Amino acid sequence: MNQTDQTSKAMLWALNIDTKVTAISPTIKPLDDGTVASGFNWLHIQSDAPDSKECLQGLGLQTEIIDALCTAETRPKAMQFGDGMLVYLRGINRNPDADPEDMVSLRLWIGEHTLISARRKDRKLLSVQDVREDLEKGYIASSPMDLTLKIITKIADRISETVDVLDEDLTEFEALDKSAKQDRIKLSMIRRQAAAMRRYLAPQRDALDAMYRFNKSLNQQQAFELRDQTDRMTRYVEDLDLAKERAMVLQDELRNRIAEQQGMRMYVLSLVTAIFLPLSFLTGIFGMNVAGLPGTVEPKAFFYLSSAMVILAIMSLIGMLWKKWF
Repeated sequence: MNQTDQTSKAMLWALNIDTKVTAISPTIKPLDDGTVASGFNWLHIQSDAPDSKECLQGLGLQTEIIDALCTAETRPKAMQFGDGMLVYLRGINRNPDADPEDMVSLRLWIGEHTLISARRKDRKLLSVQDVREDLEKGYIASSPMDLTLKIITKIADRISETVDVLDEDLTEFEALDKSAKQDRIKLSMIRRQAAAMRRYLAPQRDALDAMYRFNKSLNQQQAFELRDQTDRMTRYVEDLDLAKERAMVLQDELRNRIAEQQGMRMYVLSLVTAIFLPLSFLTGIFGMNVAGLPGTVEPKAFFYLSSAMVILAIMSLIGMLWKKWF
């Protein structure tokens, strides 16, 4: 595959996919206008580049579609525009120093002979890179919708990996008898991560379902694959719901375990206090420096008092054991 001579900062790559994949001029117009007679084009752009709108205008797109592809904030959804479809998707963020729950937005315009994908600066989606690598290895999509389904499948694969990691981490927590402070912090992070991912995957499931319902040009195989990806997304949403519930249960168990440990420590201290309280009373009485205290002139008074205190402590201990306070 030859590298494209890019003349636009917004255009990341422009490919023509027919019986083979070739790089094309980034200034070429989409196939919808009849410029190219065979195959279809895949144009990948940076939507927040200074010349992104001018680049898309040069491709002959309507103003509404251009604004939708360049919008800063997106939520997964699918909308029909004439013969094409605009789709917003979210994928796992695998960029350096990024949190997986900070999901990357991908904007897609699916035309009859054109697929335009857009992402923002420093927000690469590895699923899109995976699809391009597959093209370089010989995979040939028959239409923009086939290529879109390939991208959706790759996005779902990355989501599956992250959900599996969450499940494995929770399983490890469930097997632990004790937990350190850092483990409890990690459990809270897992819960937040599951909630953040579900925020986007639930509408993404609805977006895929809308693609299935709105697009009447799907063939049987495409309809089957799209329905399969919708079911996968539904399963991941359910898995994230379950992960949240498991994390909440584990946090409750940790709180109860900590409260039980603290309660046991306080209980032991209370018993020790109960044993030494009468002894402290006696030492306080006989420790007063006043006249008239018994035994002040008796040489064995200390022995008698100490013996009485030991007997009193033993009696208190026996009484607690009899009451089954231990």
